[in-house]
Amino acid sequence: MRRWAFLMRPQWLALFIVVLAFAYLCFTVLAPWQLGKSTTTSRENAQIARSLDADPVPVTTVLPRQDSAAPDEQWQRVTATGRYLPDSQVLARLRLIDGEPAFEVLVPFAVQGGPTVLVDRGYVRPEAGSQVPPIAPPPTGTVTITARLRDSEAVAQGKAPFRAEGGQQVYSINTAQVASLTGVPLAGSYLQLTADQPGGLGVIPLPHLDAGPFLSYGIQWIAFGILAPLGVGYFVYSEIRMRRSEREAVQAAAVHRDGAEDESAPPASLSTEEKLADRYGRRR
Repeated sequence: MRRWAFLMRPQWLALFIVVLAFAYLCFTVLAPWQLGKSTTTSRENAQIARSLDADPVPVTTVLPRQDSAAPDEQWQRVTATGRYLPDSQVLARLRLIDGEPAFEVLVPFAVQGGPTVLVDRGYVRPEAGSQVPPIAPPPTGTVTITARLRDSEAVAQGKAPFRAEGGQQVYSINTAQVASLTGVPLAGSYLQLTADQPGGLGVIPLPHLDAGPFLSYGIQWIAFGILAPLGVGYFVYSEIRMRRSEREAVQAAAVHRDGAEDESAPPASLSTEEKLADRYGRRR
């Protein structure tokens, strides 16, 4: 046990704690985070690819009730007949469209014989840095629109909605939050207008069908979680080998020193006469 005692020193204990914490984070936080993003991206890509060839369906077939949501049908094209509720318009700020800042314009839409849904009319570019530009109102009366189903976004943490420049502004497209702000009940999924639709503004392009690096990043974090403890094990093994080599070198030096001392001493088996002869010389 003495040769393992060095592992109880503070620097070694600190190393073990740091490596174990790092491996724990790799397996429980970092790798699942990246693998989850990979799964979400792959699911979204499959939904987009499927929607490109699918014909539009009535929105009431996927959102039949006011509390309906359709996460498995995201990006599916739907048609809806009804009217806009422009008095409850909301702007989603700090959006990026084609790499440039934009506002997305959100308006509730009352579907005939169906729920009220939130419609993303498209985007407008800010003026003078971050000011809201003039926005054309949506048409009045009954219209029929074609749009893509979208999942409600998570509420942006630490960024509260506010009113500015005569309108309500939010940082995420979350139907529950918009419903709370406007007082208009909304379905769980929202609609994003396609090109050339009544009330449409700048058309928001579809995401690129790119799996991204998330899968490889997740595998890398798993590898790091495995390699870190193995690296510590190698350091422990190297330290033990070095200490063993040092002990063997000390022992070899001691044996050599004792051997040298024995060679200078008279042999124990010499007779008295031989001892005297060694000391005083032999007679000629």
